Amino acid sequence: MPSRKLRVAVLFGGKSAEHEVSLVSARAVMEGLNPKKYDIVPVGITKEGCWLAAPNALELLTSGTADKGSAGPLLPPPDRQRQGIDPVRSKHQLCLDHGESREAHFALSPLHTNTLHLASNGIDVVFPVLHGTFGEDGTVQGFLELAGVPYVGAGVLASAVGMDKIIQKQLFAAAGLPIVPFRWYESREVKKSGRSVVERVEKAFRYPIFVKPANMGSSIGITKAHNRHELLAGLRAAVHFDRKILIEKGIQRAREIEIAILGNHDPVASVPGEVVSSNEFYDYNAKYVDGKSVTHIPAQLPPRLSLRLQNLALRAFRTLDASGMARVDFLLSADGKRAYVNEVNTIPGFTPISMYSRLWEASGVPFSKLLDRLIALALQRHKEMRALARRPL
Repeated sequence: MPSRKLRVAVLFGGKSAEHEVSLVSARAVMEGLNPKKYDIVPVGITKEGCWLAAPNALELLTSGTADKGSAGPLLPPPDRQRQGIDPVRSKHQLCLDHGESREAHFALSPLHTNTLHLASNGIDVVFPVLHGTFGEDGTVQGFLELAGVPYVGAGVLASAVGMDKIIQKQLFAAAGLPIVPFRWYESREVKKSGRSVVERVEKAFRYPIFVKPANMGSSIGITKAHNRHELLAGLRAAVHFDRKILIEKGIQRAREIEIAILGNHDPVASVPGEVVSSNEFYDYNAKYVDGKSVTHIPAQLPPRLSLRLQNLALRAFRTLDASGMARVDFLLSADGKRAYVNEVNTIPGFTPISMYSRLWEASGVPFSKLLDRLIALALQRHKEMRALARRPL
């Protein structure tokens, strides 16, 4: 770590359904960063996809009063040898919005005085606290790779695969990791012939059955079906969130175990934690709304089982070629004999109730030190990537 203070851009908000969760995580991260070590640069992304680099960006997004006219979009610099992210001016506000075309004439220029400068030599590292699509799925990671800026967490590949529950499970199966039996269907097939899909699912699995959008987090769009009517309703709900739908066999009375991973080449696993949901499963309401779910850190598990789950978590982390951080979630049978890797979350929550930081706290790594280590890992990975040859030797 350099002796001088590092400028850390904390990136939050975004266009996903987890926008509000991201804001809470960002506040915790910015409050947890040691001001003696870091200068914090808040960078918010509105629900429309407009970037806002301003000292009060978090407050503006939280209150819903972000002035789009005062924010400028950010782009990689034209000179690849120059590390940073440059602002642009546009005739019309330029939002990074898929599906909506906006005329924009822009040229690289300094930011207005009411925003913070994100240009060459301005930012040492970016800390993305973006949950869900357009942030956790490799899109922002690819943008930062083009900009040549170090960033916390997994790279493009691991981020993209970690977001796609179907591809993730296929890789886990290929690696010999234990997973819950599953099927998947394209949303267009569900829309065209939902009852036919239901019949095929019923031939494969007994109820209960879980229905999940392939690329969502925070349990958004997930339903648990106990009969044909609920299964069809769950399928019709899930198609609003993704073009692919995951169907999983339900595990009766399963325990939900989570383990945090930290590291690059030699990752380490935290103590396991257990979530006891206030609802039938750990849905969005149970996670963030009713406040009735209970966590046990560390989880009450036999030492040998804890070690087994930690080893499985590390294998899952490496299977995705992840780096920096991740939270690995398991389903454990009621008798404790069968454990299934459920999913890997490459940008876990940093809210006050989120498991990732709490698991490391219980493992002897306080929050501020955890943030230090994540930033150091980001700088290490960036240095190694920059040292690679990019043209024939």
